[in-house]
Amino acid sequence: MKHCIAKFLTAIAASAVMASATAAASHPAFNVEVHGSGQPIILIPGLASPGAVWDDSVRHFCGQRQCHVLSLAGFAGVPAVQGPFIVSVEQQLSDYIKTSKLDKPIIMGHSLGAFIGLKLAADHPDQVSRLVVIDTLPAIGARAQPEISAHQLKDMAEGMRQQYLKQSSDEAAAHMKYTISTMVSSPATADQLLAWGAKSDRTTVANALYEMTADDLRNDLARIQAPTLVLGSWIAYKQYGPREMFEGVYRSQFAKLPNATITLSDTAKHFIMYDDPAWMYANVDKFLK
Repeated sequence: MKHCIAKFLTAIAASAVMASATAAASHPAFNVEVHGSGQPIILIPGLASPGAVWDDSVRHFCGQRQCHVLSLAGFAGVPAVQGPFIVSVEQQLSDYIKTSKLDKPIIMGHSLGAFIGLKLAADHPDQVSRLVVIDTLPAIGARAQPEISAHQLKDMAEGMRQQYLKQSSDEAAAHMKYTISTMVSSPATADQLLAWGAKSDRTTVANALYEMTADDLRNDLARIQAPTLVLGSWIAYKQYGPREMFEGVYRSQFAKLPNATITLSDTAKHFIMYDDPAWMYANVDKFLK
Protein backbone atom coordinates (compact mmCIF):
# COMPACT_ATOMS: atom_id res chain seq x y z
CA MET A 1 0.00 0.00 0.00
CA LYS A 2 2.81 2.40 0.97
CA HIS A 3 4.55 1.57 -2.30
CA CYS A 4 1.41 2.45 -4.30
CA ILE A 5 0.97 5.74 -2.44
CA ALA A 6 4.61 6.63 -3.06
CA LYS A 7 4.23 5.93 -6.78
CA PHE A 8 1.05 8.02 -6.85
CA LEU A 9 2.72 10.99 -5.14
CA THR A 10 5.73 10.69 -7.45
CA ALA A 11 3.42 10.75 -10.47
CA ILE A 12 1.66 13.87 -9.16
CA ALA A 13 4.99 15.59 -8.57
CA ALA A 14 6.20 14.68 -12.05
CA SER A 15 2.98 16.00 -13.58
CA ALA A 16 3.38 19.28 -11.70
CA VAL A 17 6.96 19.66 -12.94
CA MET A 18 5.89 18.93 -16.51
CA ALA A 19 3.00 21.41 -16.27
CA SER A 20 5.37 24.06 -14.92
CA ALA A 21 7.86 23.41 -17.72
CA THR A 22 5.10 23.57 -20.33
CA ALA A 23 3.83 26.86 -18.91
CA ALA A 24 7.34 28.34 -18.98
CA ALA A 25 7.87 27.12 -22.53
CA SER A 26 4.70 28.88 -23.64
CA HIS A 27 6.11 32.30 -22.70
CA PRO A 28 9.93 32.17 -22.98
CA ALA A 29 10.03 35.98 -23.33
CA PHE A 30 9.27 36.39 -19.62
CA ASN A 31 9.06 34.69 -16.22
CA VAL A 32 6.10 35.25 -13.90
CA GLU A 33 5.76 35.34 -10.12
CA VAL A 34 2.23 35.39 -8.71
CA HIS A 35 1.38 36.99 -5.37
CA GLY A 36 -1.94 37.25 -3.53
CA SER A 37 -5.48 36.65 -4.73
CA GLY A 38 -8.35 38.66 -6.10
CA GLN A 39 -8.56 40.99 -9.08
CA PRO A 40 -5.54 40.31 -11.34
CA ILE A 41 -2.96 42.99 -11.99
CA ILE A 42 0.06 42.43 -14.26
CA LEU A 43 3.22 44.43 -13.53
CA ILE A 44 5.80 44.84 -16.32
CA PRO A 45 9.28 46.23 -15.54
CA GLY A 46 11.33 48.50 -17.75
CA LEU A 47 14.60 48.18 -19.64
CA ALA A 48 17.25 46.07 -17.83
CA SER A 49 15.07 45.78 -14.71
CA PRO A 50 13.70 42.56 -13.19
CA GLY A 51 10.32 42.01 -11.61
CA ALA A 52 11.94 42.86 -8.26
CA VAL A 53 11.70 46.53 -9.21
CA TRP A 54 8.03 46.14 -8.19
CA ASP A 55 8.65 44.58 -4.75
CA ASP A 56 7.36 47.56 -2.75
CA SER A 57 4.47 48.02 -5.18
CA VAL A 58 3.48 44.38 -4.71
CA ARG A 59 3.34 44.89 -0.96
CA HIS A 60 1.10 47.91 -1.47
CA PHE A 61 -1.24 46.69 -4.21
CA CYS A 62 -1.54 42.95 -3.62
CA GLY A 63 -3.40 42.78 -0.33
CA GLN A 64 -6.71 42.38 -2.14
CA ARG A 65 -5.43 41.75 -5.66
CA GLN A 66 -3.48 39.01 -7.39
CA CYS A 67 -0.24 40.39 -8.79
CA HIS A 68 1.43 38.71 -11.76
CA VAL A 69 4.96 40.14 -11.78
CA LEU A 70 6.93 39.72 -15.01
CA SER A 71 10.71 39.49 -15.41
CA LEU A 72 11.61 39.92 -19.06
CA ALA A 73 14.05 37.70 -20.94
CA GLY A 74 17.58 39.07 -21.21
CA PHE A 75 17.24 41.49 -18.28
CA ALA A 76 18.94 41.23 -14.88
CA GLY A 77 20.10 37.66 -15.32
CA VAL A 78 17.01 36.15 -16.96
CA PRO A 79 18.18 34.11 -20.00
CA ALA A 80 17.86 35.95 -23.30
CA VAL A 81 15.78 34.73 -26.24
CA GLN A 82 16.18 35.26 -29.97
CA GLY A 83 13.91 37.23 -32.30
CA PRO A 84 11.87 40.43 -32.01
CA PHE A 85 11.57 41.46 -28.37
CA ILE A 86 8.57 43.74 -27.80
CA VAL A 87 6.24 41.89 -30.18
CA SER A 88 7.17 38.57 -28.58
CA VAL A 89 6.51 39.81 -25.05
CA GLU A 90 3.20 41.36 -26.10
CA GLN A 91 1.88 38.26 -27.89
CA GLN A 92 3.04 35.85 -25.22
CA LEU A 93 1.49 38.06 -22.55
CA SER A 94 -1.80 38.02 -24.44
CA ASP A 95 -1.57 34.23 -24.59
CA TYR A 96 -0.72 34.10 -20.87
CA ILE A 97 -3.85 36.10 -20.03
CA LYS A 98 -5.94 33.63 -22.04
CA THR A 99 -4.40 30.41 -20.77
CA SER A 100 -4.38 31.64 -17.16
CA LYS A 101 -8.05 32.65 -17.55
CA LEU A 102 -7.37 36.13 -16.19
CA ASP A 103 -10.53 38.22 -16.46
CA LYS A 104 -9.49 41.57 -17.96
CA PRO A 105 -6.51 42.27 -15.69
CA ILE A 106 -5.17 45.67 -14.80
CA ILE A 107 -1.90 46.30 -16.65
CA MET A 108 0.78 48.41 -14.96
CA GLY A 109 4.10 49.05 -16.68
CA HIS A 110 7.16 51.20 -16.20
CA SER A 111 9.10 52.68 -19.13
CA LEU A 112 9.59 49.85 -21.65
CA GLY A 113 7.03 47.85 -19.65
CA ALA A 114 4.52 50.67 -20.02
CA PHE A 115 5.21 50.79 -23.76
CA ILE A 116 4.44 47.05 -23.95
CA GLY A 117 1.28 47.72 -21.93
CA LEU A 118 0.17 50.34 -24.47
CA LYS A 119 0.74 47.90 -27.35
CA LEU A 120 -1.18 45.14 -25.57
CA ALA A 121 -4.11 47.43 -24.78
CA ALA A 122 -4.21 48.68 -28.40
CA ASP A 123 -3.88 45.27 -30.07
CA HIS A 124 -6.01 43.33 -27.55
CA PRO A 125 -8.41 45.93 -26.13
CA ASP A 126 -10.80 43.28 -24.82
CA GLN A 127 -8.11 41.87 -22.49
CA VAL A 128 -7.39 44.97 -20.40
CA SER A 129 -9.68 46.56 -17.81
CA ARG A 130 -7.43 49.45 -16.78
CA LEU A 131 -3.98 50.58 -17.83
CA VAL A 132 -1.35 52.35 -15.71
CA VAL A 133 1.51 53.91 -17.70
CA ILE A 134 4.51 54.98 -15.64
CA ASP A 135 6.82 57.41 -17.40
CA THR A 136 6.82 56.49 -21.05
CA LEU A 137 5.51 57.98 -24.29
CA PRO A 138 3.86 56.23 -27.25
CA ALA A 139 6.53 57.71 -29.56
CA ILE A 140 9.75 58.04 -27.57
CA GLY A 141 11.78 59.07 -30.60
CA ALA A 142 9.33 61.84 -31.52
CA ARG A 143 9.30 63.71 -28.21
CA ALA A 144 11.57 66.46 -29.58
CA GLN A 145 10.43 66.14 -33.22
CA PRO A 146 6.65 65.54 -33.33
CA GLU A 147 6.57 65.42 -37.15
CA ILE A 148 9.45 62.97 -37.58
CA SER A 149 8.80 60.36 -40.28
CA ALA A 150 8.72 56.59 -39.73
CA HIS A 151 11.88 56.26 -41.83
CA GLN A 152 13.70 58.88 -39.79
CA LEU A 153 12.61 57.20 -36.56
CA LYS A 154 14.09 53.89 -37.68
CA ASP A 155 17.34 55.52 -38.81
CA MET A 156 17.71 57.33 -35.49
CA ALA A 157 16.94 54.18 -33.50
CA GLU A 158 19.42 52.13 -35.54
CA GLY A 159 22.12 54.72 -34.93
CA MET A 160 21.48 54.49 -31.18
CA ARG A 161 21.61 50.69 -31.29
CA GLN A 162 24.92 50.60 -33.17
CA GLN A 163 26.47 53.22 -30.91
CA TYR A 164 25.46 51.23 -27.84
CA LEU A 165 26.76 47.91 -29.20
CA LYS A 166 30.10 49.43 -30.26
CA GLN A 167 30.90 50.70 -26.77
CA SER A 168 33.59 48.91 -24.80
CA SER A 169 32.61 47.35 -21.48
CA ASP A 170 34.10 50.31 -19.60
CA GLU A 171 32.35 52.83 -21.85
CA ALA A 172 29.04 51.02 -21.49
CA ALA A 173 29.41 50.90 -17.69
CA ALA A 174 30.24 54.62 -17.49
CA HIS A 175 27.33 55.51 -19.78
CA MET A 176 24.94 53.38 -17.73
CA LYS A 177 26.14 54.94 -14.47
CA TYR A 178 25.53 58.45 -15.79
CA THR A 179 22.14 57.55 -17.28
CA ILE A 180 20.89 55.94 -14.08
CA SER A 181 22.00 58.99 -12.07
CA THR A 182 19.44 61.00 -14.08
CA MET A 183 16.71 58.42 -13.44
CA VAL A 184 16.69 57.89 -9.66
CA SER A 185 17.66 59.97 -6.64
CA SER A 186 18.89 57.42 -4.10
CA PRO A 187 22.55 56.33 -4.54
CA ALA A 188 21.74 52.92 -3.02
CA THR A 189 18.92 52.39 -5.50
CA ALA A 190 21.17 53.55 -8.34
CA ASP A 191 23.70 50.91 -7.31
CA GLN A 192 20.99 48.23 -7.41
CA LEU A 193 19.87 49.35 -10.86
CA LEU A 194 23.48 49.31 -12.04
CA ALA A 195 23.89 45.75 -10.75
CA TRP A 196 20.78 44.64 -12.63
CA GLY A 197 21.99 46.41 -15.75
CA ALA A 198 25.38 44.68 -15.55
CA LYS A 199 23.59 41.31 -15.49
CA SER A 200 21.49 42.18 -18.55
CA ASP A 201 22.25 40.92 -22.05
CA ARG A 202 23.62 43.86 -24.06
CA THR A 203 22.15 42.70 -27.36
CA THR A 204 18.70 42.33 -25.81
CA VAL A 205 18.93 45.79 -24.25
CA ALA A 206 20.08 47.30 -27.55
CA ASN A 207 17.34 45.58 -29.56
CA ALA A 208 14.58 46.45 -27.09
CA LEU A 209 15.70 50.09 -27.04
CA TYR A 210 15.79 50.10 -30.85
CA GLU A 211 12.29 48.62 -31.17
CA MET A 212 10.78 51.05 -28.68
CA THR A 213 12.50 54.10 -30.21
CA ALA A 214 11.71 53.11 -33.81
CA ASP A 215 8.00 52.54 -33.14
CA ASP A 216 5.21 55.12 -33.01
CA LEU A 217 2.00 54.17 -31.19
CA ARG A 218 0.33 57.58 -31.29
CA ASN A 219 -2.29 56.54 -33.86
CA ASP A 220 -2.74 53.10 -32.25
CA LEU A 221 -3.91 54.72 -29.01
CA ALA A 222 -7.35 55.25 -30.54
CA ARG A 223 -7.95 51.48 -30.30
CA ILE A 224 -7.43 51.40 -26.53
CA GLN A 225 -10.70 50.99 -24.64
CA ALA A 226 -9.32 50.77 -21.11
CA PRO A 227 -9.32 53.86 -18.90
CA THR A 228 -5.67 54.86 -18.65
CA LEU A 229 -3.60 56.63 -16.01
CA VAL A 230 -0.33 58.20 -17.21
CA LEU A 231 2.18 59.17 -14.52
CA GLY A 232 5.14 61.14 -15.84
CA SER A 233 8.33 62.76 -14.60
CA TRP A 234 10.17 65.87 -15.70
CA ILE A 235 12.20 67.25 -12.80
CA ALA A 236 15.46 65.57 -13.89
CA TYR A 237 15.32 67.57 -17.13
CA LYS A 238 14.21 70.94 -15.77
CA GLN A 239 17.31 72.61 -17.24
CA TYR A 240 15.81 71.99 -20.69
CA GLY A 241 12.48 73.71 -20.09
CA PRO A 242 9.58 74.41 -17.72
CA ARG A 243 7.07 71.88 -16.45
CA GLU A 244 4.43 73.15 -18.89
CA MET A 245 6.62 72.19 -21.84
CA PHE A 246 7.00 68.59 -20.68
CA GLU A 247 3.33 68.31 -19.79
CA GLY A 248 2.53 69.57 -23.29
CA VAL A 249 4.61 66.76 -24.80
CA TYR A 250 2.68 64.16 -22.79
CA ARG A 251 -0.71 65.63 -23.67
CA SER A 252 0.20 65.93 -27.35
CA GLN A 253 1.45 62.36 -27.62
CA PHE A 254 -1.58 60.93 -25.80
CA ALA A 255 -4.05 63.13 -27.68
CA LYS A 256 -5.75 60.16 -29.39
CA LEU A 257 -6.44 58.50 -26.04
CA PRO A 258 -9.20 60.78 -24.70
CA ASN A 259 -9.94 58.64 -21.64
CA ALA A 260 -6.41 59.10 -20.30
CA THR A 261 -5.67 60.88 -17.03
CA ILE A 262 -2.22 62.48 -17.22
CA THR A 263 -0.29 63.87 -14.26
CA LEU A 264 3.40 64.66 -13.71
CA SER A 265 5.37 64.37 -10.48
CA ASP A 266 7.27 67.44 -9.35
CA THR A 267 9.74 65.44 -7.24
CA ALA A 268 10.32 62.03 -8.83
CA LYS A 269 12.77 61.12 -11.54
CA HIS A 270 12.14 58.30 -14.04
CA PHE A 271 11.87 55.52 -11.41
CA ILE A 272 8.79 57.03 -9.80
CA MET A 273 8.12 53.91 -7.72
CA TYR A 274 11.42 54.55 -5.91
CA ASP A 275 11.60 58.35 -5.85
CA ASP A 276 8.04 59.11 -4.74
CA PRO A 277 6.12 55.91 -3.99
CA ALA A 278 3.52 57.68 -1.82
CA TRP A 279 2.59 59.99 -4.72
CA MET A 280 2.42 57.06 -7.13
CA TYR A 281 0.34 54.90 -4.78
CA ALA A 282 -2.10 57.74 -4.08
CA ASN A 283 -2.67 58.38 -7.77
CA VAL A 284 -2.99 54.71 -8.70
CA ASP A 285 -5.27 53.91 -5.74
CA LYS A 286 -7.57 56.79 -6.71
CA PHE A 287 -7.59 55.66 -10.32
CA LEU A 288 -8.34 52.02 -9.53
CA LYS A 289 -11.21 52.95 -7.23
